[in-house]
Amino acid sequence: MTSTGNRVLPVTDLSLVVLVGATGSGKSTFARRHFKPTEVISSDYCRGLVSDDENDQSASRDAFDVLHYIAGKRLAAGRLTVVDATSVQAEARRGLVRLAREHDVLPIAIVLDMPEEVCAERNATRPDRAGLPRAVIQRHRRDLRRSLRGLEREGFRKVHVLRTPEEAEAAEVVREKRFNDLTHLTGPFDIIGDIHGCSSELETLLGKLGYEDGVHPEGRTAVFVGDLVDRGPDSPGVLRRVMGMVGSGNALCVPGNHENKLGRHLKGSKVQQTHGLAETIEQLGREPEEFVQEVREFIRGLVSHYVLDGGKLVVCHAGLPEKYHGRTSGRVRSHALYGETTGETDEFGLPVRYPWAEEYRGKAVVVYGHTPVPNTAWINNTICLDTGAVFGGKMTALRWPERELVDVPAEKVWYEPARPLATEAPGGHDGRPLDLGDVHGRRIVETRHLGNVTVREENAAAALEVMSRFAVDPRLVPYLPPTMAPTATSNESGYLEHPAEAFAQYRKDGIAQVVCEEKHMGSRATVLVCKDAEAARARFGAGGASHAEGGGGGPTGSVYTRTGRPFFQDPEVTEEVLARLRGAITDAGLWEELATDWLLLDGELLPWSLKSTGLLRNQYAAVGAASRAVFPDALAALAAATGRGIDTGDLLARQRDRAADAERFTDAYRRYCWTTDGLDGVRFAPFQLLAAAGRSLAAVPHDEQLFWLDRLVAADEAAGTGLLRRTGRILVDTADEDSVRAGTDWWLELTAAGGEGMVVKPLQAYARDGKGRLVQPGVKVRGREYLRIIYGPEYTRPEQLEKLRGRFLGHKRSLALREYALGLEALDRLAGEEPLWRVHEAVFAVLALESEPVDPRL
Repeated sequence: MTSTGNRVLPVTDLSLVVLVGATGSGKSTFARRHFKPTEVISSDYCRGLVSDDENDQSASRDAFDVLHYIAGKRLAAGRLTVVDATSVQAEARRGLVRLAREHDVLPIAIVLDMPEEVCAERNATRPDRAGLPRAVIQRHRRDLRRSLRGLEREGFRKVHVLRTPEEAEAAEVVREKRFNDLTHLTGPFDIIGDIHGCSSELETLLGKLGYEDGVHPEGRTAVFVGDLVDRGPDSPGVLRRVMGMVGSGNALCVPGNHENKLGRHLKGSKVQQTHGLAETIEQLGREPEEFVQEVREFIRGLVSHYVLDGGKLVVCHAGLPEKYHGRTSGRVRSHALYGETTGETDEFGLPVRYPWAEEYRGKAVVVYGHTPVPNTAWINNTICLDTGAVFGGKMTALRWPERELVDVPAEKVWYEPARPLATEAPGGHDGRPLDLGDVHGRRIVETRHLGNVTVREENAAAALEVMSRFAVDPRLVPYLPPTMAPTATSNESGYLEHPAEAFAQYRKDGIAQVVCEEKHMGSRATVLVCKDAEAARARFGAGGASHAEGGGGGPTGSVYTRTGRPFFQDPEVTEEVLARLRGAITDAGLWEELATDWLLLDGELLPWSLKSTGLLRNQYAAVGAASRAVFPDALAALAAATGRGIDTGDLLARQRDRAADAERFTDAYRRYCWTTDGLDGVRFAPFQLLAAAGRSLAAVPHDEQLFWLDRLVAADEAAGTGLLRRTGRILVDTADEDSVRAGTDWWLELTAAGGEGMVVKPLQAYARDGKGRLVQPGVKVRGREYLRIIYGPEYTRPEQLEKLRGRFLGHKRSLALREYALGLEALDRLAGEEPLWRVHEAVFAVLALESEPVDPRL
């Protein structure tokens, strides 16, 4: 309890401050002097809110309900809150202490214990209190005196008492930062996972990170996530190094559950000497008592977690949900030390950890340890750095803000684990299996490039139907391509789409260079091709001897549609496509160049009829057949009538135009259909390499992409398989009129020759506009005759074009960006070797968004 003569009143910057004192003690005046009006919640004001009379004591219950509600909302938002009420009774204070604990903030009491006469004089000057009986003041002071000494036992972490008007007048409220608030420290940091007494490995890792005797020449700061001790051979050595670095300002450290247990032992508490504690006690027994005392003080001073780098980074031992970041309570400390369990035990008798990271959606990166995993993996902006060094795994550090992982192998198995380093915990290389709970119901998927993307329950249900009944083995569907938005509607005479709008939009977005790629009239296809069966088995959990090699052990890759369905029902045909593509990759030298044993490609599989036979037969061919059956006779009859002198007006001309449009419609779709037999007649036109082992390639500029792919096509041509087809392209400077004209002319030539059109993409692949917003990764500009297939034979008539120019593109564009961000997220997770369920979360979301209602012609 602070001395009455102390003018400085420390108040934690996020806390619940309770002003305590009899009526007339000056609480409201004190609050106005030291706190912002919005920070203070007065019981009198709340009484007035509910009864229009601040002195209506019958409304007190409702008034305090309102006060607690407002205070709770402020504390939940992380704002200092001051309660101005008498609070002289323990019951009234008990509810406020409970409110502070619910929101994991410190309750602080400022007591104005003024003399009775002072209170009476002040009340006499207030018209609404002038007639207040002296007995009320006496009762308030009696209640306060009865409980004043017990305020800290009630739960108040700080108690400041002011006993005279002079002390209250001279008091100065000073706001203190929370111990865990180190947002002013921006690093760079090297965050080091669980050490467990492995001092030799720690020294090796520090050396690899660039530290020299605990000091980094570039001023970097090490941050230890706890569990420095137990199980390993030299806990004192680890403590000596870490304590020295912390003491010299070269490191920070948060406590682990093993430090907490050791600290309780060193204080004399009775604890079970299990899980390596006995070994640490024995090792410390050989150290001087002065060192043991230093260890005791060091552990006592450790803070549960730190918020760093402007709030972008949180470091703790066992993980921490966002609602606990920067908070101070026993509950927060317990979660930071031990995490949360489900209440179950596994087959080894160990508690099953609640997978909090799977549900994490916070903005801050959370770096933690505690649960050993074979390999680190990013999960929803969190990462576990405990890679089991003491169990024979490795010791891992994360460089921040670089997000670079650095590790060193364990020198030996120092301690046999109770269970093998498993992948059940979030972050394992393979991870747990796919589960219905991953995709069922409304989902929110966090992406690095567009924030959170919401999947509605009804869309998830539709995607689940497709994935469960028709799709390729999900292990072989690591990515689904996004839908593509068309260019803005053109005002050019006779055109619904024209390159001018695409170039203008990218110029407006600040994109100087774009690449225009030939749009093949086929079906979007994603191809996963592995170098061999072992690569498929090692990375994707599938594989065996390939069918092409005469084996029957499973696929060595996949070829699938935009909805994850296999292109070829016969696995032998799929394997032959993969074998031909694998040969081209080998001959082009891309395995070695990209240091990979698998590649993921995006492209078009031709002909269109390969996948869309039913659509052609039932929709397009039916229109063509009907026109050929009807128009010849109708035109002949009209011509005969005209020959007999019957005035048919312009009916004959209109019908001739309609017949010509119908013929153009038939010619348009026939260009994209041809007969195939097995792979005879099948062509694949790749236009992007998406990913390789340990690397997403989605942001590689398109000119580099096309250079790789040209080498693939050349290798295939040299091998004579005839599978791969080159994608034509032209570069356009959006600010150069001549360049724009050349791009437009190229499009006119393509479409005049029967081509579908082109896709216009930022040359730099991944691009943002001047305001930092993600821009469309590509827009399609389809030709006049191809759009006849989409919008019908007569769409080019002026009245039809005028109607179509009112088409709404906003939803399609939004959908394209959301699916693009999800696709990038899937590739990033795949490159980061995250577990399958993590990759598939983003993949499944793309499929779910495909169920959103949108004009299918766009």
